[in-house]
Amino acid sequence: MSLKCGIIGLPNVGKSTLFNILTNSNIDALNYPFCTIKPNISIVPIPDERLFILNKLGKSKKIIQSIITFVDIAGLIKGASKGEGLGNQFLYNIAEVDAIIHVVRAFYDKKILNLSFNPIKDVDIINNELIQFDINLLNKLINTLSKKSNKNLKNWGYLFFICLKHLKNGKLLNNLSFNLTELKFLKNLKLLTIKPMMIITNINENISSNDIFVKEIDLLSRKYLVIKICVKSILNNNQLLDQNNYLKKIIISSFNLLNLHVFYTVGKKETRSWSISKGTKALDAAKKIHSDIYRGFIRAKIIHYKDYIFYKSEIKAKLAGKVQIEGKEYIVQDGDIVNFLFKI
Repeated sequence: MSLKCGIIGLPNVGKSTLFNILTNSNIDALNYPFCTIKPNISIVPIPDERLFILNKLGKSKKIIQSIITFVDIAGLIKGASKGEGLGNQFLYNIAEVDAIIHVVRAFYDKKILNLSFNPIKDVDIINNELIQFDINLLNKLINTLSKKSNKNLKNWGYLFFICLKHLKNGKLLNNLSFNLTELKFLKNLKLLTIKPMMIITNINENISSNDIFVKEIDLLSRKYLVIKICVKSILNNNQLLDQNNYLKKIIISSFNLLNLHVFYTVGKKETRSWSISKGTKALDAAKKIHSDIYRGFIRAKIIHYKDYIFYKSEIKAKLAGKVQIEGKEYIVQDGDIVNFLFKI
């Protein structure tokens, strides 16, 4: 599973600057609305110390990291769902990502062009536009249902009305509980509020100046996963260590939001990590690698990461009885080293 995170927020809150830090890019990050028009996209390898340790032990010729794609989406404004500020175009960009990183400014600077310095109000402005977009989309789908006799589509009619009622109460759909089938169906509709979201509060480098925003940030933390970052400080100090630490923190948070973890394959040619949903069975994990492995699946040899590191090779782990032989139904665990046996 590839991971694509969209960075959103009001204009001039630090989205593009954060994008530059996370991706080591150099895109424009100027102080006027809609500096970003087309979404900026950058693919970044996921930092994973375990992968490099496994590569060293396995003595592979190359190492292949899992990747994350960051998308810097232009600033939204109030009325975006009605087309204000090219808003519909930007909202459709959000529809293509897996998770949302909402950047909120939590510091005061009279030089920055923006209408508000209230983090909670800013979050509400964006959420209201996402909600309205989804309401419009669901109304169109319900209208289509009333005109067509598609029984398969009509089976989902009840779900549309549940979602619509929730949205009209001003709530995001990611707060509702759905079974896996319902969730997959709703995600395919490109609804925005079904996507998991984290908040990044862009705070002041002067710690004492952040006091006035403590209450607002605390209230946001009760509803969302919140990460506090001083974008300006990281940028001015140009500290690579800080950039990597924040990148790791955001990636780990993104993985948690999407309920993902990784397994590994280790061989002479390459050592590689694969990101999958928690709860994925061995057969479906095999399909992640290649459709032939999926079709010809026989069994999977599993070594847990800690065992592989302790015994330092598959042969020694096998002699110690630490290699498991599992079938299609085995639930792949985080850090498993997997060798799929198959026949075509």
